[in-house]
Amino acid sequence: MGVIERDPYTGHGTTGHEWNGIKELNTTVPWPIWAFLICSVAFAVLWWILMPAWPLGTTYTKGLLGNDVRKDVAAHLRAAAEERSVWMRRIEKEDFAAIQADPALMKNVREAGHALFGDNCAACHGIGATGGPGFPNLTDRAWLWGGTPDAVFQTIRVGVNSEHPDSRSSQMPAWGRDKMLKDSAINDVVAYVYSLSHPGGDGKSSAAQLAAGQKVFADNCAACHGADAKGKTEVGAPNLTDSFWLYGGGEASIYNTVYNGRQGHMPTWESRISKTDRKILTLYVLDLGRAPP
Repeated sequence: MGVIERDPYTGHGTTGHEWNGIKELNTTVPWPIWAFLICSVAFAVLWWILMPAWPLGTTYTKGLLGNDVRKDVAAHLRAAAEERSVWMRRIEKEDFAAIQADPALMKNVREAGHALFGDNCAACHGIGATGGPGFPNLTDRAWLWGGTPDAVFQTIRVGVNSEHPDSRSSQMPAWGRDKMLKDSAINDVVAYVYSLSHPGGDGKSSAAQLAAGQKVFADNCAACHGADAKGKTEVGAPNLTDSFWLYGGGEASIYNTVYNGRQGHMPTWESRISKTDRKILTLYVLDLGRAPP
C-alpha cells in the first residue's frame, strides 16, 4: 500500500504528478461548489417534471404545469391581429383628413408605414426618405405630381412611366442630344434656369445671355414648367425657382438635364400592396414632411 505524499505547507496530499519540480495538490472540492452542483441537479430534475422537456417521437412530455410557449405566442399574435384589424378598418373607411386629425390613429400609421416604406420604398428613396440623384426627397414637400393625399395616393397606385394603363407619364426632352436646340441656346437657357434658383447669380452670366436664355425658355420650356417656371403638377414638371432639385441644381447638372433629357420611373404598387396599405403609405410619406408632434 503506497504512502500518500503530503505537502508540508498545506497538509494536502499530492496527485503524484510533477512538472519541473512543481507537484499538483489533491485538494478537496470546496463545499460551495458541491452545494451549487446539488442545487443545479435538483433544479434540472424539478424543471423536467414541471415544464415540457423530453421529446417522445411525435410528441413530448407536457410537464405538470402544462406550459406551452407556442400557444402563448399564437395567442399574442391573435390578440395583435384583432387589435390591428380595429384601426385598419378605420383607416380603410375614414378619409385622409379624419385620419390625420386623430393622433392615436396617426401613431398606428407611423408604425405600420415605417415598415411598409422600408419593405417597398426605401431601396430608391432611402431609409430616411431623403432620396438621392433621380429619386425624390419625400420630406421636403416639393411634389412633382402634387402633395395632396389624393395626388400622392394616385402616384403610388399607378406609378410614373410604369406599365400601369393609367400611369403618370412625363419626359424631359433631350434638347441637345436630339438636335432640337443649338449649343449656344442650351448654354443660354441653362444660365437662365440656374439664375432662377440663385438670385443675384455668381457673376458668370451677362444680362444679355440671361435675356436670351429667358426667350429660349419661353419658346421651349414654359409649356411644361410654366411661364413663371414654377412647374405644373398635372404634367409632373418641377418648379425651377426653388432649391429642390431631383438631379442636382448646379450648372453642370442642369446642362446635362437639358442636353440629354430625363425620364424617371416609379413602379405601380396597385398589384403589389393592398389599397389600405397604399393609404397608410400615403399618410406616412405626407407625415414625414411635417414637424414632429
